[in-house]
Parts: sequence; structure tokens; C-alpha cells
Amino acid sequence: MRIEHVGLWVHDLEQMKAFYQTMFQATAGELYENHKKGFQSYFLTFEEGARSEIMHQDSEMDGLAVKGQYAHLALPVGSEAMVDELVAKFQAQGLPLLNGPRVTGDGYYEAVVQDPEQNLIELTV
Repeated sequence: MRIEHVGLWVHDLEQMKAFYQTMFQATAGELYENHKKGFQSYFLTFEEGARSEIMHQDSEMDGLAVKGQYAHLALPVGSEAMVDELVAKFQAQGLPLLNGPRVTGDGYYEAVVQDPEQNLIELTV
């Protein structure tokens, strides 16, 4: 297994995009916007292939958007069936399913779960 990307909440999306492009030569993808939720993000790709998602949301939704802090650990698991299987395993251990499984506006099939210390894990394809 490898880490797909790390998500980070930011206050100023454009400023932070420029920072990572200037300081780390990151390449930014297209701006993703979900107008209904007031959410915007960029995926940043670094030279060796690592990725980060910088995210901004106008208002905190469901208490999950904590600006300026770690947001989630995204793990690619290989298939939609594996996302569903892992969700079932989390739930069998009494760990909450926070979102999904679903296809997101930016094309991922994903589910968001919590580990025992309430860290967010995005299971994704």
C-alpha cells in the first residue's frame, strides 16, 4: 500500500498554491469547486510523484474542516469492491463511516472513515 495524497486545509488557497509551486516546484491541477458546499481544492503533484490536496471551505461542514491542519490520509486500495470491503471491516469494529462510499465530483470512488483516534482516512480508487 502507498499513500495516495495528504489533504491540508488552508485559509488562502491561491497563496498556498503559489507557495508550493515556488518553494517545491509542485505542479497544480485544475481548480476543483463544489459551489453547494463552498469547497475548493487543488491537487499538487511533486517531482517524485507524491501528491497533496490543498483545500478551502467557506464554512466548516460537519466539524470536519479544521483550517491549517491535517485533513485526511488518502489510501488507494485498488478497486471499488475493496473500498466497500474495508468500509465493512471498519464498521464491524465499531469505527464510523463519515462519508460514502460514493463517486466524488473530482472522479474518485471513495469513503471516509475514522481510525480509533479519530484521524480521517480516505479509502479511494
